[in-house]
Amino acid sequence: MPEQKQPEIQGFTRPTPPDDVVISQTDAIKAMTHPLRLRLLDLFDPGVELTATQCAERTGESVASCSFHLRQLEKYGHVERAEPHGKERPWRMVGRGFSVRPDLADPESWPAAKAFGSMFVAEQFGRLQRWLADAADDDPDWVYATTQTHQEYWVTRDELDNLSRRLEALTEPFRGRMADPDQRPPGARRSHLFGAVWSEIPDPAEEEA
Repeated sequence: MPEQKQPEIQGFTRPTPPDDVVISQTDAIKAMTHPLRLRLLDLFDPGVELTATQCAERTGESVASCSFHLRQLEKYGHVERAEPHGKERPWRMVGRGFSVRPDLADPESWPAAKAFGSMFVAEQFGRLQRWLADAADDDPDWVYATTQTHQEYWVTRDELDNLSRRLEALTEPFRGRMADPDQRPPGARRSHLFGAVWSEIPDPAEEEA
């Protein structure tokens, strides 16, 4: 019998930015499902080199813990050793980002991606909560420039996919500013966009009614 091709799903096969790493294997997804590893990656802007000691100072974790998790990030290609500076052995980022996409041929990949997604959402929500706790002390002009929104709508699968791609592309005009501080306008701040697009799974009982 001819070999059956794996069905292609746009949301998991779309192109990624050139510096992004696509994570599909179950063990690689599980390796990223740890809050400290995400926080460590956030420390490494382009060109930034940090030792495990410096990472520990910035995260509040122990040097031993940071060293362990940096080695795990190295194992899966997210960080690498930079050139030593005397006795210091710093680390640096390999790519600028990553995308987690379950491998449709591996049934274990889906639960792993689900666990990662839950952890990722919790981490981003925690960031938003910390900002909300301090927002009263910020410049009101900056506070009023922010937003949190929720909207419901009816769309087709292709329209939903298109909306997801447009959301991902919203910050594309600012992408170069992470790597090149000279591109940042005066007064610019590090800012965040945390978004999610999904459709409700139809209830069979409601469909039959």
